[in-house]
Amino acid sequence: MNMSKTLKLIAATAALIVSSLSFAASSNIGQNDVAIHGYDPVAYFTADRAVEGSAKYTATHDGAIYRFSSAKNRDLFKSNTDKYAPQFGGYCAMGVALNKKLDVDPDAFHIADGKLYLNLNKAVQKKWFEDVPGNIKSADRIWSGIEDLTVAAVNAED
Repeated sequence: MNMSKTLKLIAATAALIVSSLSFAASSNIGQNDVAIHGYDPVAYFTADRAVEGSAKYTATHDGAIYRFSSAKNRDLFKSNTDKYAPQFGGYCAMGVALNKKLDVDPDAFHIADGKLYLNLNKAVQKKWFEDVPGNIKSADRIWSGIEDLTVAAVNAED
């Protein structure tokens, strides 16, 4: 292989690695790239509660694997990911409003204007509830600046 081909291969590999890292940074994923700790994002809308999903029913969105409690929920998700996927890549919505990327408790959820928002825990969610519209406005503005940054990079900015 000549030097030009080698350099092109290295550049292509580096670009792929960088794009996969930034892609993964935009979604809050846990072990094995599973989102929301394996909970079903559609169930928040249909059952109004956190419901554990099954590895039997999955779909991928923005580099994250979502699990569902039924094939019907999986199919609903696939038909309208913008509606069912959690906001801010599944990171804590209040954390994003405060310029942080924090994990979530699947039981600390809120649906506002047809969108799913998750929080770190119930205590943080109480702060979120103090001004949901204002917090959403702040988080929407901040998210565009931190979406592609790693958790370590965002949370180290203090």
